[in-house]
Amino acid sequence: MKKQDSCGALQTRQKIPRPIIFLLVVLVIYCGAFLLEPERALVALEFSTKMLFRILPILAVVCGFMLLNNLLVRPSWVKNHVGRDSGIKGMAIAVLGGVLSMGPIYVWYEILRDLQGKGMRSGLVAAFLYARGVKPQLLPLMVLYFGWIYTVVLSFFLIFFSLIVGTLSERLGADTLKE
Repeated sequence: MKKQDSCGALQTRQKIPRPIIFLLVVLVIYCGAFLLEPERALVALEFSTKMLFRILPILAVVCGFMLLNNLLVRPSWVKNHVGRDSGIKGMAIAVLGGVLSMGPIYVWYEILRDLQGKGMRSGLVAAFLYARGVKPQLLPLMVLYFGWIYTVVLSFFLIFFSLIVGTLSERLGADTLKE
């Protein structure tokens, strides 16, 4: 953002990145809590530190996936297979990827955002996330508890509705919702 000062010279104004603002707000809250109730603030800080060390290995895995994603997945591949003109093939890849994906969902958010930045359709992101409801590794247990018919019907509906959710999110303009 450029402004002119009183002498007519142009000045550039830099915005503070949101993560820095968030960090500063959290630090101010911790300082305020420490001034009001030091014991409780220390308990909260200890909890936050433990949580950070529990999350660090997962963040390392996410960074590893992002590195592999950046090294192996080219924007041309994304555009050809899950891009604007990918059609049914792109939807099938997204649904199959969602079914086969494992691990916590927050690991996939950053990867999907990166793929979306390379040209992946927003509807395919929605279909991928919805299709994660089918867990192949848990299907035998589900059959044991609920039976074959229930398992097959539920899996079919999860996949079917992932296609509908993906299609609707594209039709309703999910691409325009991004910042």
